[in-house]
Amino acid sequence: MRPSRRAAVFAAAGLGLLAGCGTDTTATKSNPSASPTSVTATGAGTDLKCTGAPQARDGGAALTLPDKAAASGKTFEAEIQTNCGTITAELFGDKAPQTVASFIALSKGYYTNTPCPRLVTSGIYVVQCGDPTGTSAGNPGYSFGMENAPTDAKYPAGTLAMARGSDPSSNSGQFFFVYQDTEIVDPTGTGYSVFGKVTYGIDILRAVAAKGDDGTSSAGGGSPAQPIGIQKITVTEKKA
Repeated sequence: MRPSRRAAVFAAAGLGLLAGCGTDTTATKSNPSASPTSVTATGAGTDLKCTGAPQARDGGAALTLPDKAAASGKTFEAEIQTNCGTITAELFGDKAPQTVASFIALSKGYYTNTPCPRLVTSGIYVVQCGDPTGTSAGNPGYSFGMENAPTDAKYPAGTLAMARGSDPSSNSGQFFFVYQDTEIVDPTGTGYSVFGKVTYGIDILRAVAAKGDDGTSSAGGGSPAQPIGIQKITVTEKKA
């Protein structure tokens, strides 16, 4: 079993974001007067049909960072089966090869039957997944650096990006879905690695968000009131 760790939270305007590689961090919305795109939580309420969410478990033995050559120059489609329905995403191996190579490798078991422990519904709009322990402090035993971070701090709805700690080289296993246009300023100025986009199923994330969170995260947000988790991820290469 690998150790988990927590670090000091970046604090700005009381708004937190993302934990990765076993570390809690904070990012902030840079312009409070800028209104994110409004959304309708299609599928909310009685239309959202979820089964029991996967429960937290041990992350297992430490893994080795995959070779980025496995994803370099390629694009992929990920079918992400959750207890609330299936989400599909395009993965940008051509823009973020190390991140995508890691995601593909972790999809072969590490991400299977894992909870998504964090939802943020104010200021930033994300569902965070990728930690089998459900603590937002777990990691697969390796870390890596930044790739394909936006220079304008804007993360449109549908963005799939890596969560990380205060060190820009602490990308690891945790990632987040952006379900509503979000602006995130990272105090280190490096942003968050974008490695894909949702192509189907964003309504599932919006409907879960519409149920709210329990406000228990010290870095903002909390556990989703409607639990959601990953049952299985299948990744296939997209041929030209």
